[in-house]
Amino acid sequence: MRGGWLFRFRLSEFTRGAAVLTAALLSCAPAPACNLPAQGEGRVSAIIDGRTFRLDDGREVRLAGLELPASAPDRQRAAAVLTALLGGEVVALRGSDDGPDRYGRQIALVRRDTSEMPVQVALLAQGAAMMTPSIDATCLPQLSAAENSAREARRGIWAGAIALKNTERPGDILAAIGQFGVVEGKVLSVRQAGSVTYVNFGRRWTEDFALTLSKRTAAAFEDAKIPLKSLENRKIRVRGFIGQRGGPRIEVLKVEQVDVLSEVEPDPGRGRVRGGSR
Repeated sequence: MRGGWLFRFRLSEFTRGAAVLTAALLSCAPAPACNLPAQGEGRVSAIIDGRTFRLDDGREVRLAGLELPASAPDRQRAAAVLTALLGGEVVALRGSDDGPDRYGRQIALVRRDTSEMPVQVALLAQGAAMMTPSIDATCLPQLSAAENSAREARRGIWAGAIALKNTERPGDILAAIGQFGVVEGKVLSVRQAGSVTYVNFGRRWTEDFALTLSKRTAAAFEDAKIPLKSLENRKIRVRGFIGQRGGPRIEVLKVEQVDVLSEVEPDPGRGRVRGGSR
């Protein structure tokens, strides 16, 4: 019983701190670069989780461009931040499509009526959520900058070593199978096998982390002036849902899932990927 009371007390402390920080963020943030079509407004009547809320007219809204961490405490903290931001507030919804998802929720960029800054930015800046490119590309720079600030300051989920995975520890990545993850590492090689391109981070494809890309996605990288071969010996950050085929994998569906973090680094020990033709 005492442990549960202590957790609620600490969560309440966190909520109060979140309210102070988010008030500062919302009051001084510059106007957003993205300007999606208006999709209505309403007053928030209930917070469902860290990225979903209900309006007083019964509509459920999910915040576009966000994924929540997997752990229950982190998800509770995300819900506390969203409560501090939106509880009882009037909000404006924006998006390229106001149609519901398969769960009946409206997916939207959300702003309080007193601010031009998307609520997504505040959640990301506090380290309460992770960015996903499932939003209009014009909005990604602002969301990315907010997430980067939280990661660099080690706020929220970025305070420990769990949220940001390292390709040199594939076991840690495998532990997150089925979850959304952010992974960093140096690309060893890029190989094509049939219609699939593999971006390899280790020499044992049966154990090490890799990205998979379809021909269509590989062509999108070419169109974006990022030839996949140019990623060899460069450090990159990738985000997506973690799967497994031999070693851990992330399927890249959009160019925006990948951030190039460094120029080409020499690798005198580079050799052929072992364990297969890739």
